[in-house]
Amino acid sequence: MRFFASISYNGSGFSGWQIQQNAPSIQDEVQKALSAVLREKTDVTGAGRTDTGVNASGFTAHFDFDGDIILKEHDRIIYKINAILPGRIVVNSIRRVRDDAHARFDAVSRTYRYYIHSSKDPFAREFSWFCKFPLDVEAMNKAAGMILGRRDFSCFEKTGGTAATPFCDVTSAGWNRYTPSTASLPGTDYLVFTITANRFLRNMVRAIVGTMIEIGRGKRPPEWIADVLSSRDRCEAGQSVPGHALFLTDIEYPKEIFEYKL
Repeated sequence: MRFFASISYNGSGFSGWQIQQNAPSIQDEVQKALSAVLREKTDVTGAGRTDTGVNASGFTAHFDFDGDIILKEHDRIIYKINAILPGRIVVNSIRRVRDDAHARFDAVSRTYRYYIHSSKDPFAREFSWFCKFPLDVEAMNKAAGMILGRRDFSCFEKTGGTAATPFCDVTSAGWNRYTPSTASLPGTDYLVFTITANRFLRNMVRAIVGTMIEIGRGKRPPEWIADVLSSRDRCEAGQSVPGHALFLTDIEYPKEIFEYKL
């Protein structure tokens, strides 16, 4: 039987999702906890690969297990798994899916959010990037509209990337102001960039945000982002912003994969 696990994690202190030699990873910790609770070696396959320090509130991974204990004692199994996992990782739920379902290849869309604050805030700094420069949100949203659709995003891929294709279909992208619960006063000092696409290249979101920051600071016009896309050259885009403020928040799947045969 195949199962999907919904996982949330604070990426601080980890080398990312994927197992790395001589570096702690989310995948390794989840595999060890599952194997201990299910009492057999259990490999997990993630919906993608998040980079070092990047967070997730809605990550999905699949694994195979032939016993029925997960279905009969779901809450107890979840409790035991989380008791073993480090405090920065939690399994939210485990759900039975079709035996051929795949956490990565069956995903139809993924959503990321990037958080920015422009006033010194000791409570925001762990999960938000401090940008001290005033930003033109209208200009950044105009630029965001220019990356919609199916395009070649190789200009935003980390140098040396190994993606099979540079084409991604971005269905939504935009900046919004928000007020965190920790803010001492409501204001306009907090921004979040939200982007949804069928797939992402390595480092793509952080490079897009860095490019839009240059536009927001007035160093470039919004139309510049179209030139960057046309160049297909990573050197033409802006610098990547830090990973600690990036969250993978949602992954969508077709409902059919949850319709399995007993």
